[in-house]
Amino acid sequence: MNKVRVAVFGASGYAGEELLRILLRHPNAEITAVTSRKNAGEPVSNVFPRYTGLNLNFCAPDVAEIVKKCDAAILALPHGLAAEYAVPLLEAGIKVFDISADFRLRSTAKYKEYYKVDHPAPALLSRAVYGLPERYREQLRSADLVACAGCYPTSIILPSTAILAAGIASTKGIVAASCSGVSGAGRKVDLPYIFPECNENVKAYGVVAHRHLPEIEQELAVAAGVDEIAMNFIPHLVPMNRGINSTILFDAKPGVTLEDVGKALDDAYGKEQFVRILPAKRTCETKYVFMTNTCEIGYNLDPHTGKIIITSAIDNLTKGAAGQAVQCMNIRFGLDEAAGLL
Repeated sequence: MNKVRVAVFGASGYAGEELLRILLRHPNAEITAVTSRKNAGEPVSNVFPRYTGLNLNFCAPDVAEIVKKCDAAILALPHGLAAEYAVPLLEAGIKVFDISADFRLRSTAKYKEYYKVDHPAPALLSRAVYGLPERYREQLRSADLVACAGCYPTSIILPSTAILAAGIASTKGIVAASCSGVSGAGRKVDLPYIFPECNENVKAYGVVAHRHLPEIEQELAVAAGVDEIAMNFIPHLVPMNRGINSTILFDAKPGVTLEDVGKALDDAYGKEQFVRILPAKRTCETKYVFMTNTCEIGYNLDPHTGKIIITSAIDNLTKGAAGQAVQCMNIRFGLDEAAGLL
């Protein structure tokens, strides 16, 4: 088949760099535009020396010109700005895969509560499909607008929805504590993220009302078949470049066994190529998912407290961003789902 022509908007950030890494080895994709307002006209290798010798320059984000030469647009842009580009791209018939948070929440009220502004394109929310392939694969096959799942949410939603859908845990009292590498904050110079501040240091942040919380609660409620779920999400910044490790606690329902937990995960993801379920009682490590599109899941059951204990690990820039977008794109265009990702 002909190659899918792909434009990457906001290609000079960490997610943009990861998209280039994946798309350049993708057998069915052709990169036709990479945008950067700051670096327009410069060779990509000026920003990312690893691509020295690559005949590709950054360009201005001129939608009118870019739509002439692309079938798919991946938006690696800040929230708010992504929606501004999604609207004209969709009007031109381009399939849009948004890595920002602009279209993940179904509720405009929740968006305003957590992002402190009115939603920039509320009319598009009904068209958006949540971009987590293992949960929404069939809907993705015909989607024009894909709201790719966030990095923290992916690490929590994938294991948690399996547990809740199986009916083996309470929807009350769920706690998720997650650790993220510094690249999750984006490619910017900001005091809390420079080396002397991060090195040899671990800290919790955003422990109440983190922006990813409503996205996680939304998807867990769908899986559990309830209107709402309220939970605690406690993110931590840890001194590594990339990776997310999450620990999630549930109150097990009476009579639930360790085998029941394993069965729930296996029933949900046993045939998924990008989810790896560990043997019972093992915990996840970020080094085993580094630069992969895999989510690793470990599980245990504490008889002393009656808690189901889940651990998960992903690479925040791959399964948590660029790899997820490409996986969704592959599904939408009828390609091998793993193309460019193995």
